[in-house]
Amino acid sequence: MQGKTILITGATSGIGLEASVELARRGARMFLVGRDPGRTEAAVAQVKARSGSGDVSSFLCDFSSQASIRTLAGEVLGKLDRLDVLINNAGGVNKKRELTVDGIEKTFAVNHLGYFLLTNLLLDLLKRSAPARVVTVASIGHRRATLDFDDLGFERGGYWVMKAYTRSKLANVLFAAELARRLEGTGVTSNSLHPGSVATNIWSGAPTWTKPLIQILYRPFFISAEEGGATIVQLAADPALEGITGKYFEKGVAVPPAPLAQDQALAKRLWDVSAAMTGLAPATAA
Repeated sequence: MQGKTILITGATSGIGLEASVELARRGARMFLVGRDPGRTEAAVAQVKARSGSGDVSSFLCDFSSQASIRTLAGEVLGKLDRLDVLINNAGGVNKKRELTVDGIEKTFAVNHLGYFLLTNLLLDLLKRSAPARVVTVASIGHRRATLDFDDLGFERGGYWVMKAYTRSKLANVLFAAELARRLEGTGVTSNSLHPGSVATNIWSGAPTWTKPLIQILYRPFFISAEEGGATIVQLAADPALEGITGKYFEKGVAVPPAPLAQDQALAKRLWDVSAAMTGLAPATAA
């Protein structure tokens, strides 16, 4: 990865931070994206200290705001002359149904539409940098998800934190696969992954009553953030994956995703709906 330019979102903690450390250690030029200025500055300092690399910088973005995402893209395009790897990792959960400033259910907006919008805004730069990679962090939870285009934001269907989260992760897998199809022949690959059940603070937004349940049921199976970050590093840096695209990975191995995630018509419809929700014309996206 010596000299490669990498942009990673959700980089201030957890698997994003650990992946950043390892990629910087391997010689990549790292750009960390965070929401909070103080935490982002601290993450940059930590990556520098732990990796021994001085080539670590940052951008700020609130992924619940499409205006903020567009500002980020503009700053990236103004500062970077190439982008070898884009890692879509920012995300979270919400214990109750919330709307963003754009009027969209927050989990879907941050976890899926944020990836969709930023990636499309940076696609020309990625194509000019080819061979390049887009790595999308999804979840095995997508296997339990539903996708109802008549009620994407659970306005009528009854919001629950896990239903919203798994829907956003299904959208991640569908997006990554559709992106791969649209980028065929460009030299830019697109893959998604389940990082493992990682012991990070992503579930801090879950309802209080669920947290003991999560601890009891899942804690014995949790892996460390370092182990989870390694799966991101694999897709971003492994020479053996050069040219591999349109795949979904679990435990470092490409496996078939859920049947819904393999539905190409569903993926195309999600793409068109996402383009409309983010103000991108379907014909110009990708």
